[in-house]
Amino acid sequence: MEEIEVPTEHLHEAINEKATEEKGRWVTLVALSTAFIAVLAAIAGLVGGHEANESMLDQIKASDQWAFYQSKGVKSEITSSTLQILAAIPNKTDSSKLKSKLNRYEKEKEEIKTKAENFEKSSEEHLNKHLPLSKAVTIFQIAIALSAISIITQKKFLWYIALILMLGGSYFLVLGIF
Repeated sequence: MEEIEVPTEHLHEAINEKATEEKGRWVTLVALSTAFIAVLAAIAGLVGGHEANESMLDQIKASDQWAFYQSKGVKSEITSSTLQILAAIPNKTDSSKLKSKLNRYEKEKEEIKTKAENFEKSSEEHLNKHLPLSKAVTIFQIAIALSAISIITQKKFLWYIALILMLGGSYFLVLGIF
C-alpha cells in the first residue's frame, strides 16, 4: 500500500509567514500607539509647564503687591504719627493735606490688597491645573515604558495595560486643561 504524501512543507511556510505577518502588525500597532502616547505626554508636559510658570509669575506679582501694600502701610503710619504730633503742638498748622494723604494711603492699601489676593488666587488656580497634568505626564511615561517592554518580551497583556494607562493619563490631561 502506498502512503499518501501530504505537502506539509508548504503548510509550514504559510503558517510561519502568517505568524510573522501578524507579529509585524502587532509591533506596528504598539509602535503607533506608543508614538501617540508620547505625543499626549508632550502635550501634558507643555501645558503643565505653562501652568506651573503662570502660577509662579502670579505668586511673584502677589508678593510684589504685598510689598507695595507694606510700603503704603509705612507711609500711612508715618503720616498718622505726624498728624498726632501736629495735634499736640499749640498753634496748629493746617493738617488737612496730611489727612487727605492718610485717607488716600488707606484707600490705595485696600486696592493693593485686593490685587494681591487676586494674584494669589490666580496662582493657586494655575497650580491646581498643574498637578493633574504632572500626574498625566507620569502615567504616560509609564505607559510608554510598558509598551516598549511589551515589544521586547512579546507580551501583549503589557501593551493592553499601557493602553489602559493611556486612558488614565488622558483623564488627568483633560482634568488639567479644563
